[in-house]
Amino acid sequence: MPNSILPMTEVLVVADCWHDEPDAETVIQRAVAAAAQIVDQDVGEAELAVMLTDDAGIRTLNSNWRGIDKPTNVLSFPALQPSGPSGPNDAPRMLGDIAIAYETTRKEADEEQKPFDHHLSHLAVHGFLHLIGYDHEKDDDAEAMEALEQEILAQLGIPSPRSDRDPDAKRERMD
Repeated sequence: MPNSILPMTEVLVVADCWHDEPDAETVIQRAVAAAAQIVDQDVGEAELAVMLTDDAGIRTLNSNWRGIDKPTNVLSFPALQPSGPSGPNDAPRMLGDIAIAYETTRKEADEEQKPFDHHLSHLAVHGFLHLIGYDHEKDDDAEAMEALEQEILAQLGIPSPRSDRDPDAKRERMD
């Protein structure tokens, strides 16, 4: 059942290169809202943060958290969830954080000849799905996650990001 209450999404711009994309925050807010309305999980009144960084910033995160010393397009950091019952005075539930690198995102969009805002939407949706428990470590999980991404992007009027991919090609990890 789709959710009517959306999570609170804070977008933090920490790299000047993102000023070349003045609509980035709106694109991300719209993508996360679409994803939250489609997924079958209670994400209402929860919070998440999206950090818009550059390749150097995401490379540091990737190295520190995943042991991979190179930039990537998007990283997700799901928050640990409290184990006890929630009370009326509890802070909103934190879903986690997403980081998106400008240069890698721009390069991929240009190479794939797709609008930057479409690729940014895809990365925001992808990161959000990781925060709520989806992954792509196994082929079956990857197929389910990709199908959900495509459904969400279709709601936004964005064509499938994989429509021109060779079906026999090996899946490329986004993060």
